[in-house]
Amino acid sequence: MSGRVLVVDDNRVIRQLIRVNLELEGFEVVTAADGAECLEVVHEVRPDVITLDVVMPRLDGLRTAGRLRSDPRTARVPVAIISACTQDEVDKGIAAGVDAFLAKPFEPAELVRLVRRLMYGEGPPSIDGRHGVGRAGSARG
Repeated sequence: MSGRVLVVDDNRVIRQLIRVNLELEGFEVVTAADGAECLEVVHEVRPDVITLDVVMPRLDGLRTAGRLRSDPRTARVPVAIISACTQDEVDKGIAAGVDAFLAKPFEPAELVRLVRRLMYGEGPPSIDGRHGVGRAGSARG
């Protein structure tokens, strides 16, 4: 079963990179250029997972995540931040209700694993290991 991912990034090249990597794994991908566009299309798209860049015009990723969380229709949709993932971004993202973080530049396999985990609940939540925060590994055995 494939799912639908809403990819939000103001950089067209990165949007395409994420789209291609997810489509190769069978996901349906819809893109938006910034947080404002994300909020315009999210109810029509009804994604299973949303990925957000942090630094975007009009509405940044952290404020977008906060708005998604405060809307009952999108409050439970898993949200991943794909950005530089500075400690400040991670802290603010956790406060905004973000479920996962992936630091740029990322490996395509990391992206696919992250989206699968959020979509199907495979493994515990984690934050990119390069920042020394979060829990790695899986309780399944």
